[in-house]
Amino acid sequence: MTQTTVNTTVKLPPSNHPFADIIHRLEAGGSMLPDNQENLMQIIGIYKAYAVPMDFYWRDLLYIAERVFLEPLPFFKYFLPQEYLDLHNHYAGEDADLRVWRGRASAHPELLEFMEKGKTQQMPKLFHHLWHDRINMEFAEACMRAMLWHGRDMGFGKFDAYLDTEEYKANADKAIKAYFKNNPAMLGLYKVFPEMFLEQVRQLSYYSNLGLFWEVMVPVFFEMSDIYDEGGFKGVPDAMNFLINGIFAVAGRPIYHHVYVGDECYEIIPKSKGFTWLYEAALPYVEAVFYRTAPFRGTKSYNAQAQQVPDDQKDFHYGILYADVFPVGTAGIPPTLLMDDMYHFLPDYLLEYYQKHCRGEGDMLIQLGITFQRSMYNVTSAVIQALRQALLYPLDDENPKHLLKNRQFFESQMDRFLRPEARLRDIQNQEYR
Repeated sequence: MTQTTVNTTVKLPPSNHPFADIIHRLEAGGSMLPDNQENLMQIIGIYKAYAVPMDFYWRDLLYIAERVFLEPLPFFKYFLPQEYLDLHNHYAGEDADLRVWRGRASAHPELLEFMEKGKTQQMPKLFHHLWHDRINMEFAEACMRAMLWHGRDMGFGKFDAYLDTEEYKANADKAIKAYFKNNPAMLGLYKVFPEMFLEQVRQLSYYSNLGLFWEVMVPVFFEMSDIYDEGGFKGVPDAMNFLINGIFAVAGRPIYHHVYVGDECYEIIPKSKGFTWLYEAALPYVEAVFYRTAPFRGTKSYNAQAQQVPDDQKDFHYGILYADVFPVGTAGIPPTLLMDDMYHFLPDYLLEYYQKHCRGEGDMLIQLGITFQRSMYNVTSAVIQALRQALLYPLDDENPKHLLKNRQFFESQMDRFLRPEARLRDIQNQEYR
């Protein structure tokens, strides 16, 4: 476990930034989230509750990208075949490329139990689906669409730009023709509307991108839960540093998109392109999902004359770091679907915490969402510290010019939370519930 405090003989004058206290905490090796045992308990508990449905998300995202592909009426795309439930996570189990979690490589036991029984009773998959007694893949698809929609101007990597190249179009063309080789009607439509089909394939490439990103996060969160249960984390900075170490350990993991038609594999985005987890998946995900996303249907007017939505995508501010969790907690809005998924897998200590602080059971999803918000500020802190570590200087550097560069970087990151919607001020207070 890495050191959580930083000692240096060189001191800078205090920052004049509105979030100076938080900047000084980051400079000392801390997180945006205050370091106390209540916060540590909340974020680790919610990481575990998030990891179980995420174990379904990443498997189903890859299944849709690789097997369902361009099925015209994909009624059963959320019905995972046994092959994908048994699919080994590359970062768990004894045969892992890099063993992050000491647990099993196939689908988590709690996930399998929920898929069988749900919150109602044991019944056929179709009935669970129609009763909405299932994992809400709609949330995962909303995250994917946010990455797709914001991918053009985020400035990370080359993944999105590759989707417009002639090489990508040629690879997609081969897969499309192979997939519809026995369907002359769809081949005819493809000939008439080639861009429509290509745009669907581009979206499916983002399904694969997000699936490969979350495949990493599942064992990271499970291992953090196990370490906490064993008494291994002493504070919030320890949890943040575990995430930082994980980011660097898996940064070079390939991001690709393969499609399987029968036994034939078509490499739409080959591994040989060299796209990597950090720059093509992790950083775009944080930008698109934590910061930007989009106004949820029914909460803002998209009418340009109403001026309720920014003109520039880079100014979007509807992610979990800005969310007012109470009004967002409305049926059908993606974060609420995630909260519902996590609710089924809360560890006992977090359930006891909510029972103590909630205004009845109906309030629990809201409180769970606020905990999730706290936890994602800690994840964002890990990303900020990892970027500083990769691009700038050590926190204990003895050169004041280097420390000033770090300070300027931290201040620029905190500038994004000066918007009144940002919840950075709120999470400093334990009474924010």
